[in-house]
Amino acid sequence: MDSFDFGLLAFTSFLTLINPFGLMPVFISMTSGLDDRSRRKTAQRGGLTAFVILLLFALTGQFLFEFFGISVNGLRIVGGILFLLMGYDMLQARLSAIRIPKEKTAEYVGDISITPLAVPMITGPGSITNAIVLMEDAQSLGQKAILIAVMAAVIGLNTAALLFAPTITRWIGETGNKVLMRLMGLIVMVIAVEFFFSGLGPILRQILIEQ
Repeated sequence: MDSFDFGLLAFTSFLTLINPFGLMPVFISMTSGLDDRSRRKTAQRGGLTAFVILLLFALTGQFLFEFFGISVNGLRIVGGILFLLMGYDMLQARLSAIRIPKEKTAEYVGDISITPLAVPMITGPGSITNAIVLMEDAQSLGQKAILIAVMAAVIGLNTAALLFAPTITRWIGETGNKVLMRLMGLIVMVIAVEFFFSGLGPILRQILIEQ
């Protein structure tokens, strides 16, 4: 595979897996208690954290998995549980009802920008696995550099999409935001179930085979 085809494959796969526009409604609901400046800071910090995590796993992921004896399927299960809890809160409209005190804003932004925004919303099991596999498939230093540049570009697009989220929030209003949040809560819980069982299935099959 030449460098252009490799870069195109990396770009399309990461863009599909991360799905920037699909994250926007969830991000809007999750940050509804923050002002515009704090939302922007959350999006930027989440994007930077996500890129660092992707880069870390791309460069050392295979070694880390082997060293700690963990698997991507285990990561899928954990991600599914996190999504399930977040989706349940969204379904109850709890996030939009929360107003963050000013003295707690920095702490809240720091918390959600790492989890669940950076992990597992932006860098979920799929994108992390994609980074590890594509880095293994890269046939030269040039292709490895292309992969890193593509990851940065897709994360940049995702961050830009999230930065427009406050405009959408003002447009749909508080009632619209609550309706959207409940709808996305259902979707997030469905995603959580898919994540959980896509990780649990292979683990159970492996246990049965070993027996």
